[in-house]
Amino acid sequence: MTKQTKQMRAATYEEFSGTEKIKVTTTDVPELKEGEVLVRIKAAGVNPVDAAVMQGYLKDFLPYTFPVIPGWDMAGVIEDRGFSARRFKVGEEVYAYARRPMVQHGTFAEYVVVPESYLAKRPENISWEEASGIPLVGLTAYQSLYDAGQLQEGQTVLILGGSGGVGSLGIQLAKEKGATVIGVASQKNHSFMKELGADHTIDYKDTDVGAAVKEVSPEGVDLLFDCVSGDTLQQSLKALKSGGKLVSILNHGEDLDKHIDFSYVFVEPNSSQLDHLRELADAGKLKVRVSETYNLDETAEALQQIQTLHTTGKIVIVS
Repeated sequence: MTKQTKQMRAATYEEFSGTEKIKVTTTDVPELKEGEVLVRIKAAGVNPVDAAVMQGYLKDFLPYTFPVIPGWDMAGVIEDRGFSARRFKVGEEVYAYARRPMVQHGTFAEYVVVPESYLAKRPENISWEEASGIPLVGLTAYQSLYDAGQLQEGQTVLILGGSGGVGSLGIQLAKEKGATVIGVASQKNHSFMKELGADHTIDYKDTDVGAAVKEVSPEGVDLLFDCVSGDTLQQSLKALKSGGKLVSILNHGEDLDKHIDFSYVFVEPNSSQLDHLRELADAGKLKVRVSETYNLDETAEALQQIQTLHTTGKIVIVS
């Protein structure tokens, strides 16, 4: 196959550092290989992990090749297909959590090449921006609550960081399952969590979170879903029922009591789960609040905002 010489604009960095090292340049579109598709990106969700990767925090965990194009979320239109990639037609609208095993070709660009197995049809009843904000956080919440947490109807789940990207999807997926949801976030985000379906809300500031949970759920919670870690997690452990389950997307378990039933989740691409998330979104059961959009030239600002860890809902880059 002849090497593609198609060009695209992309945000890149050549070393692990802060946002000052991000450059928006013109670069080659990656070569299309067997089983892969070329997607013209319409919107790309921004996640705290994008900043963590950029700063080098995951360099011992994920292999990488510089220059790196950041970004793992996207929604876009199929523009070309490699050999044997026939699940989707050219022109179809898709979305994906596009993390490859090698950190190199991300989604903060005009195009991305991904295995077609990563892709699902995008939700049609929401905007490009909203669709691009679902994959990473939606799959993280799905794999944490449903797979690792085995959440069942009638159980009670405590979600730490309930107003963030993962937590806000977690509230909605837990309600879809028929669980009682207690969301923890700052006071200003309580009405947002209630809109998403939280039955109870707790402010982590100047509060012993575990004691506050016991007031609304005296018998404790069946599942503790941790999206913030730190003191909030430590305070919350006493609210976990004996035999309850703790799932974290941040804590690897080093500082936890070994008797706790614990799982750490690092999200993986899963197109069948994206299909389920699409169905929920199109049925109006999964809402994504896009709080701000940036263009490709503003990638550094978008990553600065996500680094604050105080983003309500999602921020998105549109190209």
